[in-house]
Amino acid sequence: MSNYLITVNEEELEFNTSDADSLDSISVSTQKLHVLDNHTAFEVEILSTDFLNKTMSLSVNGNRYDIKIEDEYDQQVKKMGLLAVTTQKLNEVKAPMPGLIVDVMVEVGQEIVEGTPLLVLSAMKMENIILAQGEGIIKSIEIKKDDTVEKGQLIIEME
Repeated sequence: MSNYLITVNEEELEFNTSDADSLDSISVSTQKLHVLDNHTAFEVEILSTDFLNKTMSLSVNGNRYDIKIEDEYDQQVKKMGLLAVTTQKLNEVKAPMPGLIVDVMVEVGQEIVEGTPLLVLSAMKMENIILAQGEGIIKSIEIKKDDTVEKGQLIIEME
Protein backbone atom coordinates (compact mmCIF):
# COMPACT_ATOMS: atom_id res chain seq x y z
CA MET A 1 0.00 0.00 0.00
CA SER A 2 1.44 3.38 -1.04
CA ASN A 3 0.79 6.63 0.78
CA TYR A 4 0.31 9.92 -1.03
CA LEU A 5 0.09 13.55 0.01
CA ILE A 6 -2.43 15.37 -2.16
CA THR A 7 -2.55 19.17 -2.14
CA VAL A 8 -5.89 20.52 -3.29
CA ASN A 9 -5.99 24.31 -3.64
CA GLU A 10 -3.34 24.68 -0.85
CA GLU A 11 -5.02 22.14 1.51
CA GLU A 12 -3.02 18.95 2.17
CA LEU A 13 -4.76 15.56 2.41
CA GLU A 14 -3.24 12.14 3.08
CA PHE A 15 -4.38 9.38 0.74
CA ASN A 16 -3.39 5.77 0.17
CA THR A 17 -4.11 3.12 -2.44
CA SER A 18 -6.81 1.45 -0.29
CA ASP A 19 -8.66 4.81 -0.22
CA ALA A 20 -8.62 4.81 -4.02
CA ASP A 21 -9.82 1.20 -4.15
CA SER A 22 -12.73 2.01 -1.82
CA LEU A 23 -14.06 4.85 -4.03
CA ASP A 24 -17.45 4.08 -5.53
CA SER A 25 -16.82 5.43 -9.02
CA ILE A 26 -17.86 4.66 -12.57
CA SER A 27 -16.04 5.93 -15.68
CA VAL A 28 -18.51 7.77 -17.90
CA SER A 29 -15.81 8.56 -20.49
CA THR A 30 -12.01 8.85 -20.60
CA GLN A 31 -12.21 12.28 -18.93
CA LYS A 32 -15.37 11.94 -16.78
CA LEU A 33 -16.22 9.94 -13.67
CA HIS A 34 -19.35 9.55 -11.60
CA VAL A 35 -18.41 9.20 -7.90
CA LEU A 36 -20.73 8.27 -5.03
CA ASP A 37 -19.64 9.15 -1.46
CA ASN A 38 -21.93 8.96 1.61
CA HIS A 39 -25.01 8.78 -0.66
CA THR A 40 -23.94 11.98 -2.47
CA ALA A 41 -23.21 11.96 -6.19
CA PHE A 42 -20.28 13.87 -7.70
CA GLU A 43 -19.60 14.50 -11.38
CA VAL A 44 -15.82 14.61 -11.84
CA GLU A 45 -14.15 15.76 -15.04
CA ILE A 46 -10.39 15.67 -15.62
CA LEU A 47 -9.59 19.07 -17.15
CA SER A 48 -5.81 18.68 -17.51
CA THR A 49 -2.97 16.44 -16.37
CA ASP A 50 0.76 16.95 -16.12
CA PHE A 51 2.24 13.57 -15.18
CA LEU A 52 5.82 14.88 -15.20
CA ASN A 53 5.04 17.44 -12.47
CA LYS A 54 2.38 15.22 -10.86
CA THR A 55 -0.39 17.81 -11.14
CA MET A 56 -3.91 17.82 -12.49
CA SER A 57 -6.96 20.02 -12.65
CA LEU A 58 -10.39 18.57 -11.93
CA SER A 59 -13.91 19.87 -12.12
CA VAL A 60 -16.11 18.44 -9.34
CA ASN A 61 -19.78 19.36 -9.82
CA GLY A 62 -18.63 22.41 -11.81
CA ASN A 63 -16.00 23.62 -9.27
CA ARG A 64 -12.36 23.62 -10.37
CA TYR A 65 -9.67 22.07 -8.17
CA ASP A 66 -5.92 22.15 -8.85
CA ILE A 67 -4.21 19.09 -7.41
CA LYS A 68 -0.58 18.17 -6.75
CA ILE A 69 0.21 14.56 -5.86
CA GLU A 70 3.34 13.61 -3.89
CA ASP A 71 4.32 9.98 -3.44
CA GLU A 72 6.45 8.71 -0.54
CA TYR A 73 9.68 9.55 -2.40
CA ASP A 74 8.53 13.14 -3.09
CA GLN A 75 7.56 13.57 0.57
CA GLN A 76 10.95 12.30 1.77
CA VAL A 77 12.85 14.62 -0.60
CA LYS A 78 10.73 17.57 0.60
CA LYS A 79 11.29 16.63 4.26
CA MET A 80 15.06 16.47 3.72
CA GLY A 81 15.01 19.97 2.20
CA LEU A 82 16.58 18.86 -1.07
CA LEU A 83 14.21 21.03 -3.12
CA ALA A 84 14.97 24.26 -1.26
CA VAL A 85 15.93 27.04 -3.62
CA THR A 86 19.22 28.60 -2.66
CA THR A 87 20.51 31.95 -3.75
CA GLN A 88 24.19 32.69 -4.02
CA LYS A 89 25.52 35.40 -1.73
CA LEU A 90 27.87 37.67 -3.62
CA ASN A 91 31.02 38.85 -1.77
CA GLU A 92 32.96 40.63 -4.48
CA VAL A 93 32.89 41.49 -8.15
CA LYS A 94 36.16 41.34 -10.06
CA ALA A 95 36.93 42.59 -13.56
CA PRO A 96 36.40 39.70 -15.99
CA MET A 97 38.84 41.30 -18.48
CA PRO A 98 41.06 44.39 -18.76
CA GLY A 99 39.23 47.49 -19.91
CA LEU A 100 37.83 50.95 -19.24
CA ILE A 101 34.93 51.64 -16.85
CA VAL A 102 32.33 53.48 -18.95
CA ASP A 103 29.56 53.68 -16.34
CA VAL A 104 28.87 52.59 -12.76
CA MET A 105 25.18 51.71 -12.38
CA VAL A 106 25.00 51.01 -8.61
CA GLU A 107 25.89 52.84 -5.41
CA VAL A 108 27.12 51.93 -1.92
CA GLY A 109 24.33 50.58 0.28
CA GLN A 110 22.22 49.41 -2.66
CA GLU A 111 20.67 45.96 -2.33
CA ILE A 112 21.08 43.87 -5.47
CA VAL A 113 19.82 40.53 -6.74
CA GLU A 114 21.17 38.19 -9.40
CA GLY A 115 21.02 39.86 -12.81
CA THR A 116 21.22 43.46 -11.55
CA PRO A 117 23.34 45.59 -13.96
CA LEU A 118 26.42 46.77 -12.03
CA LEU A 119 28.63 48.60 -14.51
CA VAL A 120 29.62 48.98 -18.13
CA LEU A 121 33.14 47.84 -19.04
CA SER A 122 34.62 48.73 -22.43
CA ALA A 123 37.07 46.11 -23.67
CA MET A 124 38.38 45.49 -27.18
CA LYS A 125 36.09 48.23 -28.58
CA MET A 126 32.97 46.56 -27.13
CA GLU A 127 30.86 47.72 -24.21
CA ASN A 128 29.99 44.92 -21.79
CA ILE A 129 27.31 45.28 -19.13
CA ILE A 130 28.51 43.37 -16.06
CA LEU A 131 25.59 41.77 -14.18
CA ALA A 132 25.45 40.58 -10.57
CA GLN A 133 25.95 36.82 -10.29
CA GLY A 134 24.25 36.67 -6.86
CA GLU A 135 22.63 38.87 -4.25
CA GLY A 136 23.89 41.19 -1.53
CA ILE A 137 24.37 44.80 -0.47
CA ILE A 138 27.08 46.98 -1.99
CA LYS A 139 29.71 47.65 0.70
CA SER A 140 32.21 49.59 -1.42
CA ILE A 141 32.90 50.50 -5.04
CA GLU A 142 36.63 50.38 -5.74
CA ILE A 143 36.49 52.06 -9.15
CA LYS A 144 34.90 55.08 -10.79
CA LYS A 145 33.92 56.10 -14.29
CA ASP A 146 36.91 56.39 -16.71
CA ASP A 147 39.17 54.15 -14.56
CA THR A 148 41.09 51.39 -16.30
CA VAL A 149 41.04 47.95 -14.71
CA GLU A 150 43.05 44.78 -15.06
CA LYS A 151 41.58 41.29 -15.29
CA GLY A 152 40.79 39.99 -11.78
CA GLN A 153 40.95 43.46 -10.17
CA LEU A 154 38.42 44.00 -7.34
CA ILE A 155 35.69 46.32 -8.61
CA ILE A 156 32.86 46.04 -6.06
CA GLU A 157 32.85 44.61 -2.54
CA MET A 158 29.61 43.19 -1.13
CA GLU A 159 28.25 42.37 2.30
